[in-house]
Amino acid sequence: MKKTILELAAATCLATSLAVIPANAQQRQQTDPQPTCKMCPGTYLPAEESQAYIKKALAEKRTDQQARDVDIGKAHIGIGVVYRGKLDAPAKDSVAEHDLVSEVYYVMSGGGTLMLGPEITNMQRRPATAETVRLFNGPGNNGTEIRNGKTYNLKPGDVVIIPAGTGHWFTKIEDHISYVMVRIDPDKVTPTMDEEASKKWLATPRNPPAPTR
Repeated sequence: MKKTILELAAATCLATSLAVIPANAQQRQQTDPQPTCKMCPGTYLPAEESQAYIKKALAEKRTDQQARDVDIGKAHIGIGVVYRGKLDAPAKDSVAEHDLVSEVYYVMSGGGTLMLGPEITNMQRRPATAETVRLFNGPGNNGTEIRNGKTYNLKPGDVVIIPAGTGHWFTKIEDHISYVMVRIDPDKVTPTMDEEASKKWLATPRNPPAPTR
């Protein structure tokens, strides 16, 4: 009986010590966390460079361009510069949805009517070869409409958060809208882009030129 009690006490002490180890490790993690991106440099995008992207968009009839795409350890963060011209009515099947990349808009100038919502009708896969899929926002779909969506009238200074999988749809733009877009890419499906690559992009004319409409 005495032997059994001693064995039980020893087992209890061992179990207690094993339980304490994770707790101590967790405490150390809380008091001494380590960076998820060790020795990573910061990234700077000057206003002049953003304006250069707007000029390129106007000259080459572009909409979306990626100015930076940075590896921050557990994800990629992309910075897009977008210009959209006057829109009286939405184009056919122009609802956009990205499977893996979330987006945050900061409106710089102009304004427009944007609808958001996860219920998208007539979803059609974007081609894997499309520039936006390869370089900007990864795999996703286009759709015809958003059911039960919520509409926002965007103006300079407004911020919009669009989770991955949520449809977004410009239904009207009075004159134009330009915005900076932060893309959160935890699966790292988009390629990185640094300042040197950005300068090369800005200096290279679109080939072939966008069709005139």
